[in-house]
Amino acid sequence: MRPAPLYRRLDELTPEGNSYLHAWAANLLADLLPGVLDIVPAYASLYLEYDADLLTGRQAEDWLDGHEPAGQDMADQGTTDQGTAAQGTAAGREVRILVRYDGEDLPGVAAATGLSVPEVIALHSGTPYRVYAQGFVAGFPFLGEVAPALRLPRRASPRAQVPAHSVAMAAAQTGVYPVASPGGWHLLGHALEAVYDPNRAEPFLLGPGDTVRFVPAEGPVPPPISPLELLPAAPAHPLLRVDRGGPLSLVQDAGRVLAGRFGLVRGGFASPQAAQIANRLLGNVPDAPLLELHLGGPGCTVLTDCTLAVSGSGPQVRLDGVPAVPWSSFRARAGQRLDFRASGPGRVSYLAFAGGLDTARFRGSASTDLRGGIGRALRAGDVLGAAQTGQFQTRQLLPGRRFVPVSRPGASFRLLPMPGGDALVLAALCRSVWTAGDGDRMGLRLLGPALPGGETLSEGSPVGTVQVPPGGQPIILLHDKGTLGGYSKPARVHPGDLWRLADLRAGERIRFRPGD
Repeated sequence: MRPAPLYRRLDELTPEGNSYLHAWAANLLADLLPGVLDIVPAYASLYLEYDADLLTGRQAEDWLDGHEPAGQDMADQGTTDQGTAAQGTAAGREVRILVRYDGEDLPGVAAATGLSVPEVIALHSGTPYRVYAQGFVAGFPFLGEVAPALRLPRRASPRAQVPAHSVAMAAAQTGVYPVASPGGWHLLGHALEAVYDPNRAEPFLLGPGDTVRFVPAEGPVPPPISPLELLPAAPAHPLLRVDRGGPLSLVQDAGRVLAGRFGLVRGGFASPQAAQIANRLLGNVPDAPLLELHLGGPGCTVLTDCTLAVSGSGPQVRLDGVPAVPWSSFRARAGQRLDFRASGPGRVSYLAFAGGLDTARFRGSASTDLRGGIGRALRAGDVLGAAQTGQFQTRQLLPGRRFVPVSRPGASFRLLPMPGGDALVLAALCRSVWTAGDGDRMGLRLLGPALPGGETLSEGSPVGTVQVPPGGQPIILLHDKGTLGGYSKPARVHPGDLWRLADLRAGERIRFRPGD
């Protein structure tokens, strides 16, 4: 799979133009073209992602433009001050959300705007807001427009963690963080109702076109949402009992496509090549659900004789303390102890089950979305089973050169320009040597010279996008990235190099070069 981006952008933001974009997205979703991976309408843009292995850019553009709503064209939608919402866009509801205005940034916002705290609260709660889009994380509503007297730019550097249910604002935008996540907006308070919960019959409280009114109130803040369980409590074909969950052991498959408009992340294998090899070693379909293991792995007791496979350059498997052959499938006997040692040169390995891992799906995928509360990391007491049983052969695959981990000095990654990106910043990325900073499945910070960064209207972007916040330190967006983001994005990592990012460890030095 080679994800590629395609954009249509308005000249300026208007409610009518935003309605037009959502109507356009609805037309596309009603007549899907095979090979399209996502369709994400935002404030003033429509983002289309397609698989360049299946579609040419011309095919994707023709299909996109062929489903533009009838009536006013894009130029009209971007410049009109009055008008009727595009045909096919339903009228929104009015939703009241109670807010306890106790955010840690509230005094600073008051000082920066020259207002008192009560005046900030009155202005923020006295304005009706339109839901322009959902994204960044699951169910996050992008609301506009904040009163001009309150508008402040985003923080120069995002917070590593914003508490769930936080009400925040940046520039003309305001919204509610449904789950704990990184964020660069100013925190004003807490919503007293969850705007997203995957355990509800309808997970999303709000939708595009709705009008939101914040109402000052006192009361308890809801607890963080409980993850939606995907692993069955009692699988039909139990194979392993988890005695120790490990640092981060996640169920993954190829990922959750066509869900970005809800803020649901793509997820999926961090290293698709390694994951698909693990499945092929067992005769599974390449994208069957399996376990992705970061830095370490679980400790398990084998419950039933079974066939398993391991791949990847991260933690290495042992049976009763004896290392198994890397990149191989093998037989495990009931009563044996299966565990992992962080002895590989990379970060990520995979454990596959003959017949595939038995798991439920949410919107078509078994992939774990930790921030979206879909699935969770393994923990002691879990029982893992096979989706189907049968006779499976054991195989071995010695890793070739393309599977050598990236953990070596000066590893090089190809960069592609992003549509509308700054060519000078892309060139600066390629001139410098960078050090991998802290990172997870959501993104990887790069340490090095500060680059010209900035803010844009939030819009979609592909995995591998390099974004540069105003603070100047680049971040590579990875598989659990936000579906919408508002920092400048000059470049993206070539899809053919994305899998190597999974094995980067903090402190490793890397370089970029122009790709094609």
